[in-house]
Amino acid sequence: MLQPKRTKFRKQHKGRIHGEAKGGFALNFGSYALKATEPERVTARQIEAARRAITRHMKRQGRVWIRIFPDVPVSSKPTEVRMGKGKGSVDFWAARVHPGRIMFEIDGVSDEIAREALRLGAQKLPVLTRIVAREDW
Repeated sequence: MLQPKRTKFRKQHKGRIHGEAKGGFALNFGSYALKATEPERVTARQIEAARRAITRHMKRQGRVWIRIFPDVPVSSKPTEVRMGKGKGSVDFWAARVHPGRIMFEIDGVSDEIAREALRLGAQKLPVLTRIVAREDW
C-alpha cells in the first residue's frame, strides 16, 4: 500500500478540504480518466482497491496511472479508551481529494473497456466521480 517513506512530522491536524483542485485537473498521461466531483479523504486501501479493480477489468492490457498519493496521516485512539492522554497513534494514510482532481488515468484499451474499468474503480472510492476522455477536452 502507498505511504510516504518519511515525513517531517508524525501526526497532522485534520484540516478541511475547501475549494477546487489547483492542480492535477487535466489529462496528462492517458486517454481516459476518473475525476473527483466532491471533496473527500481517500485512504491508501481505497486507492489500492480501485487500482486492482481497474487493472483486473483491463486484463493487464494498457497502462494505469495513479495521480493521487496518500500523504496525510490519520490517527485514532483504540476503542474503549478514556479521554485525554494525548493524540492516538497513526492508523492509516489518506489523500485529500479536491473537486476536479484527476485520480486515475488509463490508456491502451478500447473505449468501452476503459469506461467500464473506471466505473468499477469508482465504486471502490468514497468520492462521487465522473469519467472524462481525451476527446471531451
